[in-house]
Parts: sequence; C-alpha cells; structure tokens
Amino acid sequence: MLWAGGGMGAAALLTACGTGDSATDSSAKGSGRPRSGGTLRVGALGRASAITRDPHGTQANESDYLVISLIYDTLTVPGGTDNTVARLAKSWNSDEDLKTWRFSIAEGATFHDGTPVTAEDVVWSLRRLRGTPSGASRLPGIKAANIKAEGANTVVLVSDYANAELPQLTRLTTFVLKKGTKEKELAKAPGTGPFKLDWYRGGNARLVRNDDWYGGRVYLDAIEVKIFESPQAMASALLAGQIDLASNAGAVAARTAESRKDVQVLRRPDDMAMPIVMRTADGPFADPKVREALRLAVDRKAMVKQVLSGYGRVANDVLGTGDPAYAEDLPQRTRDLAKAKKLLKEADFDLSKTYVLHTTEDIAGLAESATLFATQVREAGVKVKVVKQESAAFWDKTWLKGDLYTTYWGTNDSVVFFASKTMVSGSGQNETGWNDAEFDKAYKKAVSTADAHERAKVLREFQEIEHERSGYLLWGMADGIDLAAAKVRDLPKLPGYGRVQLERTWLDR
Repeated sequence: MLWAGGGMGAAALLTACGTGDSATDSSAKGSGRPRSGGTLRVGALGRASAITRDPHGTQANESDYLVISLIYDTLTVPGGTDNTVARLAKSWNSDEDLKTWRFSIAEGATFHDGTPVTAEDVVWSLRRLRGTPSGASRLPGIKAANIKAEGANTVVLVSDYANAELPQLTRLTTFVLKKGTKEKELAKAPGTGPFKLDWYRGGNARLVRNDDWYGGRVYLDAIEVKIFESPQAMASALLAGQIDLASNAGAVAARTAESRKDVQVLRRPDDMAMPIVMRTADGPFADPKVREALRLAVDRKAMVKQVLSGYGRVANDVLGTGDPAYAEDLPQRTRDLAKAKKLLKEADFDLSKTYVLHTTEDIAGLAESATLFATQVREAGVKVKVVKQESAAFWDKTWLKGDLYTTYWGTNDSVVFFASKTMVSGSGQNETGWNDAEFDKAYKKAVSTADAHERAKVLREFQEIEHERSGYLLWGMADGIDLAAAKVRDLPKLPGYGRVQLERTWLDR
C-alpha cells in the first residue's frame, strides 16, 4: 500500500528532467566522494504470508516493494526539486486540452536481457496494470483502450477528462515489463531498473548491479534484502551489525539508536500517514456528526508524542500534507470532549455497543495508534475493541470493506493524488466508501485548471470539503526513519516511493 503521489504543476506541460534530480543524505563523515563496490545489506518489513512477486499487484510487504522497485522502473519518480521527475520516460507533454499526454522513452533503455524497451512494452504493461482490481485507482480516468503506442518510443495516454496533474499518476506502480510476459514468468521477468535479480527466497533477495542501466552509474555491487516481521527485530539486527540499513524502522527504534555514534538516524518528514478509516457509505459511522465527534475526541498531540515518540507532527484530517498547495490555514481540530458528546447525542449514536477497530502490525506504530485511539474515544463514551489481523487477512477481508480500521499511505506530497485514489466517487481504493458530488466536482475542476494560481484556489476548496466531512481521521504524520551504519552514504531522504531509490547509495569502506 505504499503508493507514491505528487503534483507536477500544469505550467510545466513540457518537462525533460534527468534522474540527477536526486534527494539524498550524505550526512555522515567520510571521503564524500562516491566509491564503487560493496554489498548493502538492507532490512525491510514483511510477512511470509503476504509475499508477492507481481510488480502490478498490491505490495503489502515493504521487502517485496523494495525488491520490485529496484528491478523494475516506473515512468516517473518523485524528485527532490520537482515532485515528478523523469525515469523510464525521459520527457512528456500534453495537448492544449490537457487530456492527451505523450511520454517519450529514455534513450538507451533496455531490459536486463539486453532487449530495448519499446512503446509497445510500456503500453502492454500499463494496460495490464489497468486491468488489476485496483487499476482504476492507479490510473484514474484512463481506460486501457486509451493507452496506445505512437511509433517505437512514444506512449500516448488519453484521459477521460482534462488532467493537468496526470504525470504524477505514472510515479506509482507503472513498472514496465516485456510485452507478453506470462503470469508464471513474473518471478524472474527481466526489468529495466538499476539492479538485476540474482536470487529470491521467501522474501529475502540478492540483487546485483545493472552495468547497462540507462539512468547512469550505479555504485553498489549488490543489495541483499532481508525480510523482518517486526521493526524491533530489524533494528536489533542493525545494532548488532547484521545489516547495514534498517528501512522504515520507526520511532521506537530511532529513540533506542540515538545514543549510538556508529549509527545514523535519518528522518524523512511527511513520510507516513496512518489515518483511522470510518466508513461513510453505510454502517454506524455514516452520519457526519458521528465522524466529527470521533475527530474531536482524539488528543492529537498525545498521539504524536506516544505513538510516534515525537518523530512526526499533528495532522488535520487532510491527506497530502507535504503538498505545497496543502491548506495550512484550515482550522486545526483540537480535542473537545463536550462537543463530541453533544454530536453523538444529536446523531442518536448507540453508546451501549462496542465497535471493532481492525488493525495490523504491518507498519511500526499502526497497532499502537489503534489502541491509543480506543482509549481516548472511551472518554467520549464510545467503546472500541481493537482487533489485530494478520496482514493477508486484513487486506482481503477488512480493507475497503470495514466500518472502522487503520490504514497507511506513504509519499504524502499531493492532495490531488489522494483525492484521485481514495476519495473521488467510484475510485477503486475508496477506503471510506465516500460519495460526495460537491467534492467530485471540485476535484475535476482542479485537475482541469491549467493556471497554477487558479488551480490552488480550487485545491483549497476540495481540501475544505475533505476536512469537513470525509471518512478519514488523520491525527498525525509520521516521519520516515531509517537506521544506517556509519559507512552508508547518500541514502534517499524523500518520503514514500522516493526512499527506495538506492541507485546512488554507496559504501565508504
């Protein structure tokens, strides 16, 4: 579920950005000059029951997401200066109507078996992606029939509506495979990324450098990915010298490692949203007054302090907090138990029942946030029982269906991204079952407005609607936290998908 998002800005209708727009951290002392060689041992969270090898599937395991992201390239990626920069697509432009977009494939791009990447490969991959259960959300407004090749190196995407932010959609799981790849071949299908698969065993993998990568020099000889079921076990392995990088280790691990001079603690602001999902379509939380009452019953500062150990900040129920267009001026919700109780009474909410809140331990702090939430809303008279589900069961039985559950999202740098994926009526990942005609209208107007100043006004409008009555209770934003050995250099410092771009990382041996 660690999808990435971000707005490009309609003014940049013709973009040609290189992969050099990196955002890395080389804070540890050392030579400062990148060196080739060495194997980076990376720990990543995951569970054996949730393993997937499909680049277009739902990667619940961070370990699988990391492996897939290093083997396969997306058309665009998050950038340090611009939200959306070039990757497998070297440039893109749109027609005046903002509906038809053309993406040019990077020069010299080849698959790991040496065959060149063609527009037909990209078209086949995007159509396959569009055909997955969540394809409508990953490529919203783009039908499979409207993804076509134009010559050998140009891919044309035609949106059902004007969309000035369309290039950001290609930062997600638009991983490109060879045309005609069979399902049984997915585990070993060649990619185009900076690393090639050496072996994969039960969530653990070894990747070796792709010396022919079109994106430039790759420094590491290899990356070994080791799967861990808990952040604590992963952090302990880092402190014991068994791995070099603990990816997304969480606040507790960071607090433990802060006193260690041989360990780097790297923070990425606005990295992880862990909202409470309240179903709006039907059920006990369909009444907006009930949802508002729960938002008012939460002590957000206490959540950030206790769940995130202070490694984060208070949020205000609007997803996309890292967006330059994020509406910081919306009134910040604070705890008001008296008003919460009043709203529950007005809604005739049944306080005699105990409501189940489903959660998982997929991400550090997720289950803890559910437990603290249940404790806090009890003071407003709402009884909540937290039920922890095994990852595979959660995504199969609860996600998109439950009345009350936790979820998580990475790369929170675009309010448009989340609107298109999770809140527009009919979106395939509409977690809250929300259907709001006014919101839909504001979203369509925003993405069809070419002028950046005018678009910002409309973005403010739909954020206000989201803040007022959506099904999300976003209490805080967690910093992304990586723990690394002192020898590791130039780790990505971007949130979400940006943090798995390890092609510029090197070891100062």
